[in-house]
Parts: sequence; structure tokens; C-alpha cells
Amino acid sequence: MAKSSNVFDMERLLQYVEFMKENDLTEIDLEQDGQKVRLSRGGVAQPIAAAPAPVVAAPVTPADDTSADDEGDHIVTIDSPMVGTFYASSNPDSPAFIKVGDSVGKDTTVCIVEAMKVFNEIPAEISGKIVAVLVNDQDPVDCGKPMFKVDTRG
Repeated sequence: MAKSSNVFDMERLLQYVEFMKENDLTEIDLEQDGQKVRLSRGGVAQPIAAAPAPVVAAPVTPADDTSADDEGDHIVTIDSPMVGTFYASSNPDSPAFIKVGDSVGKDTTVCIVEAMKVFNEIPAEISGKIVAVLVNDQDPVDCGKPMFKVDTRG
């Protein structure tokens, strides 16, 4: 494989998929600088890797909480690490991973971003209290798009 310093580079991910096919692998986990991604193909569907059913899930509505202090260094956003589709829960019948008012830790899964049929659990990577959900379930997201606002004061 060609050398690349970022294991999450799209070209590099495609190389991993090809490597999986060539070696008949069904799953690999990658981690770099605290970011994780799991690539899986074929085999038995797992709850996180199963494609969402066409049933419409209850939408996660963006918070319109004007009482929250949106200014200051203590309000931080959790941004999408990749281009893909935002999912608030692991499947349409499950509750959202988090909602406004929930406390999160660095390892708390806040959502899933699906990119090229790979369902990536996104950790908060910060601790605090969710004060706003900025995207709806199944909305497309770009790399760097803010998805949540977190008050790091707790």
C-alpha cells in the first residue's frame, strides 16, 4: 500500500477496503490520534453496521434553546470528522445516543456518521453537557460541520 500519514484519508480507506477483499477479511479497526474507525464488509450484520431500515425514525430536532449561553470559551462544538450521513441512533428503533441536557465524557458515543457504507461511531472527545443538537437524523454532514454544542462547564 502507498504510504500516507493519515489513516482516515479517503484514498487510504479505499486501499484498506481493497486489502480486506484481497485477504478475505470481514472487519478491521483503525485508530490514529484518538480517532477510531471500524471497516467491515459482508458477514453477519451487526447492530452498528446494519443499514438503517427504511422506516422513518423520530427526528432529532435541532435545539432552539435561546436561554443557553451560546457565547464564551466554555461552549465547544463537536464537529463531523468526515463527509457522510448523520445518524442519531444505531437503528431507527433505538433512542438517540444523546439529547440536549445529557452529560458526555470523552469516550461517550454521540452519533454515527456513515461514509461509503461504513458506520463510524463518533465519540464526544470532550466532557460536558449537551446544550444543542445542530443536525437532524439522516442529514448529510461535511467534514468539520458542527453537530453538537457542549458546555464544558458540565
